[in-house]
Amino acid sequence: MALVNDVYNFIENNYKPNEPIFLSEMSITGMKAVSVRQQMKKLTESGKLKRFDTGIYYIPKRSIFRSGSTLSIDEVIKKKYLEDGENCCGYVGGLLFANQLGLTTQIPGVYEIYTNKATTEYRETQLANLRVILRKPYCEIDESNATTLQFLDLLKEIVDISEVDGEELTNRLIDYMKKSCIGFDSMRKFLPYYPERIYKNMYEVGLLNGVSA
Repeated sequence: MALVNDVYNFIENNYKPNEPIFLSEMSITGMKAVSVRQQMKKLTESGKLKRFDTGIYYIPKRSIFRSGSTLSIDEVIKKKYLEDGENCCGYVGGLLFANQLGLTTQIPGVYEIYTNKATTEYRETQLANLRVILRKPYCEIDESNATTLQFLDLLKEIVDISEVDGEELTNRLIDYMKKSCIGFDSMRKFLPYYPERIYKNMYEVGLLNGVSA
C-alpha cells in the first residue's frame, strides 16, 4: 500500500488534473520502472487515475458526470509533440491548420504534426485511435520561428488544400500575417529550405513580394 501512495503523492505534486502523464517520463527516486507501472495500474483500477492510451494517464478533474472529465486529445498532442519541457518544438499543419484559418471546411481525421521530435521525414502513428502523421521540419523549430514556419508549410500546399481563392484568399492570408506579425523578411531566410513550388504558390496567392503584394 505504501508504494501506491508514494506514486500517487508524486503524481499529485507534479501534475495537475487533466494534464497528460507519460509513463515513459516518470522517474521516482528509489523505485524501479516495473514497480511504477504496477502502481499506475492499481491507481487506474481504483479510479484515482484514468488511462488515455497506452502509457498515457491523467488525474480526472471532477465534473457533473460520475465518470469524471476526459482528457483532451489536443492537450496530449501539445505535450507529446509540440513542447519539449517549456520550449516550443512543433506545430500542427496540413488540413487541420487550414481549417483553423477558415481556408477549408474539411475536418481532417488525422493530425499532421511538424516536430523536432520526429526522427524521419514522415511517420504515421496512432494515438487513442486517432491517426497522427509526424513530419520532420525543414529546419529546427523554436519559439521565435514556429509561427513563420507553420505559415510557410501552409503556403507549400495552399493551392491544393484551400477552398478559398482569388482576392479573398489573398486578403485572408495577409490578415493572418499581420495578426501573427509575419513579414516577408521573417520568411525570406527560411525559403531556401523549402521546395521550389512554394514560390509558385506564393505568386498565385499574391504573396511573392510580401504582405504589400
